[in-house]
This record gives sequence, structure tokens and C-alpha cells, in this order.
Amino acid sequence: MVVIRDATPDDAPALVPLLEVLGYPASPAVIRERLGCLLAGPPVDRVLVASVEGTIQGFAALHGTPTLHRPTLVGRVTGLAVSAGRHGSGVGRHLVEAAEAHFRALGATRMEITSGAAHQPAHGFYRHLGYEDQGVRFAKPLLPPDTGARS
Repeated sequence: MVVIRDATPDDAPALVPLLEVLGYPASPAVIRERLGCLLAGPPVDRVLVASVEGTIQGFAALHGTPTLHRPTLVGRVTGLAVSAGRHGSGVGRHLVEAAEAHFRALGATRMEITSGAAHQPAHGFYRHLGYEDQGVRFAKPLLPPDTGARS
């Protein structure tokens, strides 16, 4: 059974390998600090974890963004990872459904999921859940890479 709950700073060690899969290695101390900042932020932003038999097997980082060009808040999943041994088990689907429910409850009429070009299997998963490719995201570093908590 998959249990979805809000992350706490104590979940930081369990998130280390999941963030590494996405290409964002960080120490438990750095993740703990980042979680603390996110959890202290607006209630539209959340980090959810999925546990199976008491062990964290996935996470989703959620951010609500008001925009000028849309009438409602836009829900965004900016990070989602599932342990390799749990792919295809429903953990990812449960996280996406929980994100959709969160944003729907806030009145959002749109949810977007950010996924890097290197994560092709994830793209198929999102399409399977009804998400469509829309637009292109452009990015540019503004500061040199930093391993600190605020990068």
C-alpha cells in the first residue's frame, strides 16, 4: 500500500538517492535545509513523499504559481522521482494524483510537470497519465554552480 504524506526535514536522508537519480546530488544536511525553507513557504508549495511499508520510495515537489496570463494559479510539479525498484508499482501515479488533488483544491485549473530531456522514460509515464508536451523550457545559470542549500 502506498501512503502519501507531506515531507518533513527528517526525511532528508531518504531523499538523497531520489534526488541523485534526477541528477541533483546533495547531502542530507543540504536537503534538510532546503526542505525547511520550502515547508516554511506559502501553503501552495509542498513536498510530498510516498512510502511503502514505512520506507520512502518517491517524492514530488509542488509549487503553485500565479501568472498574469492565466485566470487561476498554475500548479507545477518541479521534481518527481521514484526508487528504481518501484517503477511501475503505482508510486509515481499516486504522487501525481495527490499533486492534482492539492492543486485542484486550491482552484488551479492547470498542472504542469517539469521533466529534463534526459528522462525519456518519465515522459512516457506522464503521457500515459494524460499530460501533453506543450512548449519548451529555456534555462540559463545566473550564478556559478553552488553546492549550498539555496542552489
